[in-house]
Amino acid sequence: MASTSEPATAPYRESLDRYLRFWNTPAADGGSDDLATGVFTEEVRYCAPVGVLTGRQALIDFREQFLRHMETVAFRARREPEIHHGHARLRWRLDVRGEEFATGTDVLAFDRDGRIDAVTAFLDRAPEGFDPHSHD
Repeated sequence: MASTSEPATAPYRESLDRYLRFWNTPAADGGSDDLATGVFTEEVRYCAPVGVLTGRQALIDFREQFLRHMETVAFRARREPEIHHGHARLRWRLDVRGEEFATGTDVLAFDRDGRIDAVTAFLDRAPEGFDPHSHD
């Protein structure tokens, strides 16, 4: 990215780093609520093939449930996120117990303070056996 646009995207890049840390924080870690407060707005909307969640606490609960079920998870960017006009596209890879579980793309919208206000998640490669219609 050109250096002239770097200062404008810096708060979004920081939020994206915190977003990745949020998904990688171990279940029941006392710092996850504080991390979520710093990265998401109170009424964040998360729309994914598994369902639609509204609110920061709903995202925390979803993450905790997923991590308890899957145990060891690594959520990371597959490439440098693209950022423009208060939005970002993050292409990610999710490993479970050291094996690739799924890949996807999240489209994020930021508020004026750089916190994430909305996430639309797409599965580029769904987990084996995933039935997208079971979550309608």
